[in-house]
Amino acid sequence: SLCYKKLSMSKKNSSVNLKNGFKDFKDLSKIFLKFKNKLDLLNKNNYTVAVSGGPDSLALVALSRAYKYTKKTKFHYVLVDHNIRKNSNKEAKQVKNLLKKNRINLNIISNKRIITKNIQSQARNTRYEILSNYCKKKRINTLLTAHNLEDQVETFFIRLSRGSGLKGLSAMNTISKIKNKIILYRPLLDIKKKYLIKISKNSFGKYFKDPSNKNSKYLRTKVRKLKKPLEKSGIEYEQIIKSINNLASSRATLDGYFKQIFKDAIKNHKNEILINFTLFKKHNKEIKIAIINESIKRLKKNYYNPRSKKVVNLIKNLKKKNFKKSTLGGCIFTQKKDKLCLKIEKT
Repeated sequence: SLCYKKLSMSKKNSSVNLKNGFKDFKDLSKIFLKFKNKLDLLNKNNYTVAVSGGPDSLALVALSRAYKYTKKTKFHYVLVDHNIRKNSNKEAKQVKNLLKKNRINLNIISNKRIITKNIQSQARNTRYEILSNYCKKKRINTLLTAHNLEDQVETFFIRLSRGSGLKGLSAMNTISKIKNKIILYRPLLDIKKKYLIKISKNSFGKYFKDPSNKNSKYLRTKVRKLKKPLEKSGIEYEQIIKSINNLASSRATLDGYFKQIFKDAIKNHKNEILINFTLFKKHNKEIKIAIINESIKRLKKNYYNPRSKKVVNLIKNLKKKNFKKSTLGGCIFTQKKDKLCLKIEKT
């Protein structure tokens, strides 16, 4: 079951900390001001905030609540209960009760789908689908998540281990779009986890720990354990973030180039996607991968790309003279004269 880490509360009431923007703590006050400036630039009236109960998401709840005292903005707090663990519903209610004590309403939405394979990946996709549907229902177009600096570096290492190209290695964008044209915004990507823990401590007195975060069968857990050995070797996460940011800058330049390629090569036709196969074959492997990923995203309205190894295998199959049909990412690929056709695979 979900365990919680109890922390010594400040003598000041947590609501006071939220109202004063953490002015009693110089480091946290700087973080709040950065957060405030980011949301001021977005200039939205309504946000959905993804909550899990961990220190990162509770810090995001605290920061958004403090922001509400500076500007009339409505925040909807939503926790997705994946129904994977036995006591998940009870755990969700624990988080709800914690926030209720601080006059914050948490909406719990239970996942009805059964998740048995690729658990972390499927749970992530399901979570984004549920959150984007909630946004659509409430007419909110911006979703906030609590991804932080350590998450960004972990994502870099995961994608590095899978042979990702430039796009993958530039890790997570601060702002992007997911299903239903919802804006996904990650305002804490440049903030270290230790500060988010401190914010949770001063705002709520405790945070909850997900036991799956320590399960070594998950690649992210294995990558997380690399942090201390790397730091002992003199490799700091701040250095890696600089490389990620440089890669992201190069990616931004290429995105404009890819946009034109997609316009020429990919066409939407009723319930299918058509790729100009003649143009496709003229491009190098990196561009072919990008075209395949973009086509799947348009058809399935997915946020995450299939693993690059699987896309490369598909491209190899497409080169075969006897190619007839192949599947990838829930899509069926077939060739129709000079067009490569994508349709959603029926389950």
